Amino acid sequence: MTLPLQGIRVLDLSNVLAGPFCGYHLARMGAEVIKIENPKGGDLARRLGADPKMAERLMGLSFVAVNAGKQSIAIDFKAADGKEIFLRLVEQADVVLENFRPKVMERLGLGYDVLAQRNPRLVYCAISGFGQDGPWLGRPAYDQIVQGLSGAMSVTGDAATSPLRTGFPISDTIAGITAAFAISSALVEQRATGRGRRIDVSLLEATLAAMGWVVSNHLNGNVEPQPMGNENFTAAPSGTFKTGGGPLNIAANEQKQYETLCDLVDRPDLKTDQRFADRQSRKVHRAALSDELNDALQARPAKEWEELFNANGVPAGSVLTVPQILAEEQVTGRHFVETLDATVTGDQPMRVTRPGFLLDEDYPTPMPPPQLGQDTDRWLAELGYGPERIAALKEHGTVAAANRPTVPPSAKLPELKVRAESSSS
Repeated sequence: MTLPLQGIRVLDLSNVLAGPFCGYHLARMGAEVIKIENPKGGDLARRLGADPKMAERLMGLSFVAVNAGKQSIAIDFKAADGKEIFLRLVEQADVVLENFRPKVMERLGLGYDVLAQRNPRLVYCAISGFGQDGPWLGRPAYDQIVQGLSGAMSVTGDAATSPLRTGFPISDTIAGITAAFAISSALVEQRATGRGRRIDVSLLEATLAAMGWVVSNHLNGNVEPQPMGNENFTAAPSGTFKTGGGPLNIAANEQKQYETLCDLVDRPDLKTDQRFADRQSRKVHRAALSDELNDALQARPAKEWEELFNANGVPAGSVLTVPQILAEEQVTGRHFVETLDATVTGDQPMRVTRPGFLLDEDYPTPMPPPQLGQDTDRWLAELGYGPERIAALKEHGTVAAANRPTVPPSAKLPELKVRAESSSS
């Protein structure tokens, strides 16, 4: 199978989530993604996740989630020899991806201007909390900090519980997807014209961009967004309702859907009640309407209402847990969860999720996430370093190599080739 990004080489210097999530998408699209990690512990996510034993092995479950299919080289950038190794790698790369604080790469003498001299075709993507300039340049930026600053927490929850963060790191995640899109777009131009690009991805701006409707209502309608819990501010009845067995999401956003809903719950009178007769009045009186529907929905459990409503054109869905949705045939039948040739604690198979879309051919199963530095030796040899020089670099702590590979003996490692078209000065 030929994947869309096959032949693209990415140097992934990033840590934890936003950058690695971006790199994971590029790797699954066929790019050769090489993690460049600190020899002293590597990516912080190696020590994060729900399984302490895996974290002790520097294979934390947070790391597992977004690093399958990548390689790992452990280099100390602060050492002169480490810088030179990295620059040699840059000459053969298409993309450099990093999520250090702004100006860190410049202070190391490895900023975009320096790298572009060695490889003018380079696409360089920097992910940071607030971008590469502005008054918040030096502020620390973790996902929850950005969620709060972006306004996302102010519209999450209801009047009694807001502000609330989302149940997963949404700002990091959205920034990673944004970066993958920006890089892929720049690669189209690079292939067509040979031009490199510097890309500046901000977690804050990526989050705000994803809040499009909320932001537009303020910018163009002079509305100050408010937390509405599980209600949909665009329509009613549209939100989460209580049934005779579990919560149920209903989105009767159109007049026909609303009228059908009233008939199905045996409350045809709600169609002619002046409080609920049209779309706007239902929004004004949404609390009263929700009370009426919650009472009517007690007659059946959520699963039965879900089937009945959907069969009659009223969008509805039960509120599932993560284990429940992962066990549904809709997810299992499309092979969203993949089993890798590796194990976690207790010899349980290691599993990851593929990107949220399918191609017209099946994705190849990726290699397991790399051990810290597992590809250091072979890449140094590819770059022209002999055994004695490699041993000296290890002795000085400039590089590190894994004691044992994650890749099973039967797996074929990707072929390493120096591409003639890359430029250096």
